[in-house]
Amino acid sequence: MNQVKHVQRINESEVDRQVKGSASWHADYADSAYIYVGGLDGRLTEGDVVTIFSQFGEIVDVNLGRDKKTGKSMGFAFLSYENQKSTVLAVDNLNGAKLMNRTLRVDHKKNYRPPEEEIEEEGPAKGAALAPGAKEPPKQKRQLDIADTAAAAAAAAAARVEHAEPEPHGGEAGAGGAGDPRAAAAAAAAAAATA
Repeated sequence: MNQVKHVQRINESEVDRQVKGSASWHADYADSAYIYVGGLDGRLTEGDVVTIFSQFGEIVDVNLGRDKKTGKSMGFAFLSYENQKSTVLAVDNLNGAKLMNRTLRVDHKKNYRPPEEEIEEEGPAKGAALAPGAKEPPKQKRQLDIADTAAAAAAAAAARVEHAEPEPHGGEAGAGGAGDPRAAAAAAAAAAATA
């Protein structure tokens, strides 16, 4: 929370002094279109995060931190915008914002390296005997593709919305219902995927 307030104080100070362009603290991050987002609710998906943050620009990469064993969200993400100016808008407008009763921390990220997904290489079966002194063959790595992630998230969101049963008062029951803030994000993600 201290970091959120610190960034807000810097922004207020720059507004008061009418600081613009290269004199702004944002200029230190002009070479990076990545932002860090912390404080996310664990129920949010990549599609939900893209929907929320795409109001400031075109998102070209998203990495929602997940537990390697359970696959559950760890409450943070890294996003990259097509245009670096979008990062300034996202940091200035969403840092300190409340989302699902949680305070978001949104800040620039310098020198971000996207994660690589490990894939098994075709070769000897696991546990097969190797020549003496030979090492395990290295695993191949490939960078995750935002289009695949966003399409999968949108499809999952659409499936949740389609399978929800209407309540008697016109809302939807359970997750994705009228009282669930994720419903709008899921519907928007589904609409964006089909557009």
